Formats: sequence, C-alpha cells, structure tokens
Amino acid sequence: MQIRRHLTALLAVALSVSARASVNVADLDLSVKPQDDFFHYADGTWIKNHPVPPEYTRWGAFDVLQIQNVERMDKICQAAAAKGAAGTPSERLVGDLYASGMDEAAVDAAGAAPLKAEFDQIAAVSDAAAVLVEIGRLHAEGVGAGFDFGSGPDAKDSGTEIAELSQGGLGLPDRDYYLGDDEKSKTIRAQYLAHVTKMFGLLGDAPEAADAQARGVLRLETELARASLSREVLRNPYASYHKLAVTDLPKFTGALDWSAFFGAVGAPTFTELNFAHPDFFKAFAAQLSSAPVADWRAYLRWHLVHKEAAMLSEPFVQEDFHFYRSTLGGAKKLLPRWKRVVAEVDGDVGDALGQLYVAEYFPPESKARVLKLVSNLRAALREDLATLSWMDDATRAKAIVKLDAIGVKIGYPDTWRDYGALHLDRGSYVVNVMRCDAFDVHRRLAKIGKPVDLKEWHMTPPTVNAYYSPLRNEIVFPAGILEPPFFDAKADDAVNYGGIGVVIGHEMTHGFDDRGRQYDASGNLADWWSPESAARFKAKAAGIVSQFSGYTVLDGVHVIGERTQGENIADLGGVRIAYAALQKALVGQSRDKIDGFTPEQRFFISFASVWASSITPEQARLRVKTDPHAPAQFRVNGPLSNLDEFAAAFDVPEGAPMRRAPADRVAIW
Repeated sequence: MQIRRHLTALLAVALSVSARASVNVADLDLSVKPQDDFFHYADGTWIKNHPVPPEYTRWGAFDVLQIQNVERMDKICQAAAAKGAAGTPSERLVGDLYASGMDEAAVDAAGAAPLKAEFDQIAAVSDAAAVLVEIGRLHAEGVGAGFDFGSGPDAKDSGTEIAELSQGGLGLPDRDYYLGDDEKSKTIRAQYLAHVTKMFGLLGDAPEAADAQARGVLRLETELARASLSREVLRNPYASYHKLAVTDLPKFTGALDWSAFFGAVGAPTFTELNFAHPDFFKAFAAQLSSAPVADWRAYLRWHLVHKEAAMLSEPFVQEDFHFYRSTLGGAKKLLPRWKRVVAEVDGDVGDALGQLYVAEYFPPESKARVLKLVSNLRAALREDLATLSWMDDATRAKAIVKLDAIGVKIGYPDTWRDYGALHLDRGSYVVNVMRCDAFDVHRRLAKIGKPVDLKEWHMTPPTVNAYYSPLRNEIVFPAGILEPPFFDAKADDAVNYGGIGVVIGHEMTHGFDDRGRQYDASGNLADWWSPESAARFKAKAAGIVSQFSGYTVLDGVHVIGERTQGENIADLGGVRIAYAALQKALVGQSRDKIDGFTPEQRFFISFASVWASSITPEQARLRVKTDPHAPAQFRVNGPLSNLDEFAAAFDVPEGAPMRRAPADRVAIW
C-alpha cells in the first residue's frame, strides 16, 4: 500500500460554482435532443465555452470548485506565514512550509544540493544486501522504490493494523506502459527513457553515463512490471491478501535480509504481515541478485530525484512537468507556483491546514443538511435491498445489516492529527517536504499491531472528493465537496439530490459493488453471499462490463469495462437510489416546474452537470490505462440509458440512443 498521502480527485469536471436556485439553463445545448446524447444536451454549451486551460489536462466542476478551495487555502497559508512565530502550532506548520515553498529564489539557488547527502549514501551501495537496506532508508523518507511497504487494516481482522508488502516501484503510471507492444506504448517508453536521461544530466552526469543509467532503470522497471498484477486482477481483494509469518518470507525471497530492511525503514517489531503479491517479490529477489549493482544505484538515484523533482530548482521542475504533465497528460503550461505549493501544504500537513479551513468556510448547518440527505439515501437503499427480486432472503438480511452499519463522516475529523513531532522551518523547501514525508511514514508504521483508529480520515477537509472504505465500512465526505454544484443550501431538493445525493448513493453502493460486496458489515473480507445470489450479481455485473467495454474514447481506444466496473456499478446505483430518495422527499411538496423543468428533469440535469468536462486527448488516453472511472460522458449516458425513470422524465422512446434495448438494460440496485 502506498505511503504517500496525496489523494487525487474522483474525476475533474465543472460548471459555475456560484450559488444557484436551480440548474444552470445556459449550460444546456438545446440543439441536442436528450434522447440522443444527454451528456451533450445538459453540458454542451458549457463544454463549448470552457476549453481546457493550458495549465490543466482536464477541466470541469471538480476543477472549478477545487480552484475556489485552492484560493481559499492560499489566503489561509499567506495569513499563517505572515504571523510567523506568533501563530498557533497549526499556523506555524502551515506558514513555514508555505513560506519555504514560495521562496523561489532560494529553491533555485540550491538546485539539487539539499539531496547531496542522500545521493552520497546511494553511491556507497556496493552489493545486493546494501541495495535492500538503502531501499528501506528511502522508504523511511517516503520514496517508494522497489516495492511498497506500509500498514493497513488486516483484511480478515479489520480491527487490527497489519504490516503489508506489495508490488510497486515503477516510474511510469502503469505496468501496461512497459509491456504494451503497440506503437503508442513504444513511443512513450522512448520518451520516458529520454526524460530519465535528462534528469540524470541535470544531476551532473555526462551524456553517455546518463543514457546508460537511464537504460538500466528501464530494464529494472520493466522486469518489475512483468511481475506486477494488472489493475483488473487487483480488483479481486483476495489477489492481494496473503497473510504469513515474517519467518516464512525466505520461502519466497530466499536469502533477502528483511530484518535489515524493516530496521532501515524504522518499522516496529512484528511477527506477521500481509505479503500481498508473492510472485512480484520472487521476481524482485531475482532482480536484486542478478541485475548489476550499478543499475540498482541508478534506479535509486532516479526514484529519489523523481519523487522530489517538483520541490527542486526550475530545471528539475520543468523537466518533470514536460514528461508527466505535458507528454503524458497534454498540459501546455505549468501551474503557477502558489497553486503547486498550496497543494503540497494540503498534502503534507492537511489536518493543520484543514483546521484553519473549516473554521473559516464550513458552517455547522451544512453538515446537518448533508446528514439528513445521507439518512434519506440510506432509507432508500434499505427499501431497495428489501425488494430486490434477484437476492435471496438470507443474503438480503446480511446486506441490510451491512448497510445499517455503514459509518458516516461529514466535513472534517472529530480528532485532529497530532503534529507535535514534526518540526519545520523556513529553510530548504525540499528538506521540509522530506521531513513531512518521514513524519508520515513513521506515523503510519507505528500503527502496526495496534487497533485500527476509526476516527482517522484519509482525505483532508478541503478535498473535492468522497470515498467509501470497505475495510472500515464507512463513507466520507470532506467539507471541500459540500459546495455547489454538488451541494447548495439555496437549491431545491431536485438539484441537491441530483448532485451530492448521487455522490452519497454512489459511495454507499460501493459497499455492494464487485469489490465492496466481498467485505462484511465489520469490514472483514468474508463471503456472506449465497452461491445463487452471488451468481446472479456476477451476471448483472457482466452486463455493466459489456456495456462500458463497447464505448470508444478516441482512436479506437475503448473503455476497459472490467477495470471500471466498480465505479460504473456505483454510478448506476447512485443515480437510482438518489432518485428514489428524491421521490420520498417530494411527498407533500410542490412539483411545479422551475425554468421549464419538472423536479425529475432537474434531478437528471443536475446529475449530468456535475460531469460537464473537457479533457486533452493525452489525458483521456492516460486515464483509460490508469483510472477506475469511465470518461465523463459515459458516466452520464451509461447509467441513464439503463433507467426507466430517466426515460419517463424526458419521454425517451424505445430505440433511441439513450434507451438501451430491454434485453441489454442493466439493473442491479
């Protein structure tokens, strides 16, 4: 499991974030019929008026809202920096990290010099045993070289934290980039090789030496990629759960001295762990003993500079941007420094910044109204589970127990993280970030063998996102997403149920998607389904896989239905459950049209408007390989084309593009 804290948004998309009483009619494209393409009907004019800005790779409601939140966080950071030593402990952490990041002159003057001691230690590595120890030392600083090591709830004893070793250590976003035989994959590998070579050049290596080291890096990473499981296989949680005694590790990795690694990373003593991907570690051990030590030194140097490049001088920043954001993502321009620094502050000391954020921007009444929505959505899903024809009674009873047990977190943690052991200053920016990384690694590893802290959050309060945790059986909605267009205290129920209501339903449904359904009410990996109900669920899920595999993104590249099925199941369930909850909320209310639309029509337009978005071709291609979500237009048209409720709201006739044939329609929840 990854030790890095940064969490990306669900999927970036947008419309105006100003308060609204109803849907924004100006965003509709009335030249498109709802029955033909609802995504472009609801969002077409917005898309025409909002091309992707040059510093971004996609643009939509998540982005616009995130920018609002970043601007708010920047004001908080500036104020904290201005207070200096007179600030509270949280303000000092935020202010010192922000000030060091914004001192561009000092960062540029330092170049890569702050990392010299790190590179010297790598240069001293002389054999395979020393490589493993150095990997441990780098892990202690948040550099995930070789593989991933961390802690998390034991999948079959979810109340206890356990150590975990899992696959990792790649520089490209996915194993498929190393293994693909198509021309695009070959081109990206060549561009990656050139990028790594340039980074070594920036570190002072001669051209021939830089090229030779980059080729060694690519050879090593390619072998690690060959041994890595695909994202489709990883959807099966059992593929990543192999609990064993530490003393049994030699059965898989021979003479590797894991005690030396655990000591170098600073882990507490433990006797068992989740050895998530045994075949990967067999391959890692083979490479450790057979690949030249010089290749490993190059690999470690690369992963260190890759991890810290964005915090170094301008040449490193620009080269990092050129490959990862421009070549892979299609961005044309680097984000301004203040936005990059604010994002780092949020990622590194998010609870300290979050305390200041919610005090300023998250009123208690917002939390109360969202909790009411959650209660209504839970009631609607409970009623749905109680009447499902394809689920037998025994499985149904356990499903309802699980639903009722789902925990709910809204806005911000009840208990803030203790940063007492983290010491920052206004010196080196990259050193400050490395201190934050080391603090977080130590915090996470210290959990091993202890009870799971159910009060902990895995997103910061300003984050524009939400999540469901199967191991905790909980849904979490940070304050950052509880703003228009998702939630608006001034909007009518139809708009809010179509926005945040669908998000709530989506996250609840994750507890019962292809992956989430394999965990019980306590968050343990356990089979609580009857064979008959499980078979019927899998048949329905196969319909979702088939539907989305038929969608073409660009240049003949298709959505990977198997990879995206969990999110697609949750999208379909989220819309259906939110719609049912809206019908209950509307009882006794006026059903008059607003802006010419019925409540049902406003619900579906509000849902679609959340996903209004533009995206670069490069980013679209990247996301097919790496994103568990389908592209925005299919997140709208895909589920709606299965729904009788949508067809009724917009008089969609049989045979229309937005009305799948009866035999093909998928209904799960």
